[in-house]
Amino acid sequence: MAKIVQTAGRDRLGDFAPEFAHFNDDVLFGENWNNQDIDLKTRSIIVISVFMGRGLVDDSLKFHLQTAKKNGVTKREIAAIITHAAFYAGWPVAWAVFNLAKDVWDEDEASTSDQARDAYQKSLFFPIGNPNDAYAKYFVGQSYLASVCEDPFPIHNVTFEPGCRNNWHIHHADKGGGQALICVGGRGWYQEWGKDPVEMTPGTVIEIPAGVKHWHGAAADSWFSHLAFGIPGENPSNEWLEAVSDEQYQQLEK
Repeated sequence: MAKIVQTAGRDRLGDFAPEFAHFNDDVLFGENWNNQDIDLKTRSIIVISVFMGRGLVDDSLKFHLQTAKKNGVTKREIAAIITHAAFYAGWPVAWAVFNLAKDVWDEDEASTSDQARDAYQKSLFFPIGNPNDAYAKYFVGQSYLASVCEDPFPIHNVTFEPGCRNNWHIHHADKGGGQALICVGGRGWYQEWGKDPVEMTPGTVIEIPAGVKHWHGAAADSWFSHLAFGIPGENPSNEWLEAVSDEQYQQLEK
């Protein structure tokens, strides 16, 4: 275990309160936190619990939440710790601590997601585009949309984060219509109602006639991108239906 070195006391109070700075840096952190009778993760949990019990929810607690994360406390664990302590420390205190904890854990997750997206983009010829906010309510998970062309008919590159999929839906038209999909990156799935799912990898082409209930999306462990071609037809429209349940989706990999 790497030795903990703390300088916050001297950095902030070295001139004003040198003795306090010494106790903070050399005794509390230099000796107590480096004592190996209790592991660092347990120490972090103890400190957070004590802070909650005393109603201390300022920047000093945020520092200890950040330290807890470095010491191996997961997002799921910190949520359970705060929830359990809430019954003893009080609900308003728990709300305040959750607001701090969300910043600590979500910042890193957002950074990790950005890095994963950037890495995937390097493997892709077409741009990922922007978050698909206009259609987000019809998707489980995060998707992105980039326009490839608009004339003579629109073509879009749709990208799905791992596990993301759109709802069951139907392309309607009085005549013609439907959609064609061409996978251009990653791995995903296409499924028509009542039929087995079809795995999609780069080069896979799917033709979807009008009136067919279906869905498509990424595999659980892979990003996925496809070009979507709207086939011209008379009075085309989309009918969005129910989401693909987690149970249905999890059966795909079995």
